Amino acid sequence: MLTLPENIAAQSAAARHKTLGALRPANYLVAAMMAGVFIGLADIFMLTAGGPLRLEGSAWSPLVEGGVFGIGLILVVFAGGELATSAMMILPIGLRERAVEWGPAGRAFALMLLGNLAGAVVLALLVRGGGIMADGTVPGEALAAVVAAKAHKTTVELFFRAVLCNVLVCLAMWSVTRTSNDVAKMVLMAWCMAAFVASGMEHVVANMTTFALGLVHGVPGATLAEAGRNLGTVLVGNVVGGALFVGAAMWTASRTEVDEGDPAGADAGTGAAVGTVLD
Repeated sequence: MLTLPENIAAQSAAARHKTLGALRPANYLVAAMMAGVFIGLADIFMLTAGGPLRLEGSAWSPLVEGGVFGIGLILVVFAGGELATSAMMILPIGLRERAVEWGPAGRAFALMLLGNLAGAVVLALLVRGGGIMADGTVPGEALAAVVAAKAHKTTVELFFRAVLCNVLVCLAMWSVTRTSNDVAKMVLMAWCMAAFVASGMEHVVANMTTFALGLVHGVPGATLAEAGRNLGTVLVGNVVGGALFVGAAMWTASRTEVDEGDPAGADAGTGAAVGTVLD
């Protein structure tokens, strides 16, 4: 397992990889669209698997919905894709370690958000064509219930739920890079995703799919204005959760593992780790 400083080096290398990838915008958009689709597929799985329980008011609904949602992040990691929410931790660490600069990091992040949204819209159109969530279907009714629940949350509630959500998402990604065991990676991601979904937290990329589905199906409450309020608020909350409560916190915690007798040597070792990962 990587030490905390070694994991900081790995996150810095990942930040540099993301900014370099964004130099090819078209290719990068496709990678970001894939991540948006993967998270969207998890959202659809959640609505179809947990929808019947949600509509019955079952206390088991949150657990079932959370239990299946982990497939989204697992696909992002194992199939590949650029997800904006995990980048909210990775890019700030790269900036703090001076592995990347603000301009390239901002460009990469903007392309990720645009691609994630485009992927969610494309997926929603495919679902609309397939009739999976047509009027009168259980998934369709579950979608309407989820949209209504999100629309009734205040902006303050959305913000704090988004902060908490991305703490869990980024902790999953932070933990995944510390281990090389694939089974452990999947368990970590599945449980962190289950925790945020079952607890009713807010994820901006998942909400892109939810509102895209609501808009193309004409679900009451799924308006452009409400989508903008939700996505804008949740985006800010997710950034705070990932950058501050995980990125900055873990960077600060990693200083506890520096050799007190030779701080210069420890810093050099961390720098060497970054170089090794980048090579």
